[in-house]
Amino acid sequence: MRIGLVGAGRIGASHAAAVAARPEVDELLVADADPARAAAVAGDAEGRPAGVEDLLAPGAVDALVVASATASHPDLILAGVRAGIPVFCEKPAAPDVPGTVRVLREVEKADAAVHIGFMRRFDAGYVRARQALRGGELGELHRVHAVTCDAAPPPAGYVPASGGIFRDCHVHDFDILRWVTGREAEEVSAYGANRGAAYFAEAGDVDTSAALLRLDDGTLATLQGSRYNGGGYDVRMELAGTRGTIAVGLDDRVPLVSAEPGAGFPGDEPWREFWTRFTPAYEAEIAAFLRMAAEGGPSPCTVADALEAVLIADAADRAMRRGRPVRLSEVREDLPL
Repeated sequence: MRIGLVGAGRIGASHAAAVAARPEVDELLVADADPARAAAVAGDAEGRPAGVEDLLAPGAVDALVVASATASHPDLILAGVRAGIPVFCEKPAAPDVPGTVRVLREVEKADAAVHIGFMRRFDAGYVRARQALRGGELGELHRVHAVTCDAAPPPAGYVPASGGIFRDCHVHDFDILRWVTGREAEEVSAYGANRGAAYFAEAGDVDTSAALLRLDDGTLATLQGSRYNGGGYDVRMELAGTRGTIAVGLDDRVPLVSAEPGAGFPGDEPWREFWTRFTPAYEAEIAAFLRMAAEGGPSPCTVADALEAVLIADAADRAMRRGRPVRLSEVREDLPL
């Protein structure tokens, strides 16, 4: 296979390495707004640099990986769709709900193969939790708790265009909540606080978050997040049912210190950032995308899935700003016709 990749930043470089390592890939072509950066990433991955227009030429590549800036995602996804090639795009599909709807409509109209990169669906812990719940091991689900905390905040320049903590960070929690439980959120209450640098508040964002979600079967899900988690990068999920409880992320590098005598974690250096924590998941999602591109079949994570996660994030953001619970039906009422 010949694969095109757009975006040679940090995550693009990591995806390039994951693509190049796949045995079914014969050639990798890398494009970026900075030709020197594209050349450097292509060289590291034993590929070659190219322009975006080269990747979209008829027959140029068998599939396209998009890891560029968020604002470019809609146009690049749709360019790939119009070129008739399968597309993998890092989340989000678009910077906002109207843009996501626009992408979804064209993708569905073309019956195109598009995979949005919510990598937690490929993490072994989340896969195991989903199997335990869907297989009846946990009994009837009564409670879910999710945590996503960064060891250090993003740079000040990133925050104003990020969409806020619920859309930028917790959208992963909202997607994996849907995927693991098979349920939809009906109502969200959310709160935020500023406990660190002033640039979050100056951008209208928060650095500390909490939310309560009511799912469509009555299950309650709680969420906590922070941009300042001194212990390390902490991503976990707990599902409690009538027959058992299972926890994702309680490995020997979880950034928790137990106050109980003899407790054994962390047993190794705590996680510090997302790519190292989720490297196997990122590699597995690329493998799944290439399999879809080569063999056909359904997308592992569709644009419709991405839209549902963004709608929950929108509801959470509104709930925080309005100081009241927000039903998902309110958010859906504002979808562009």
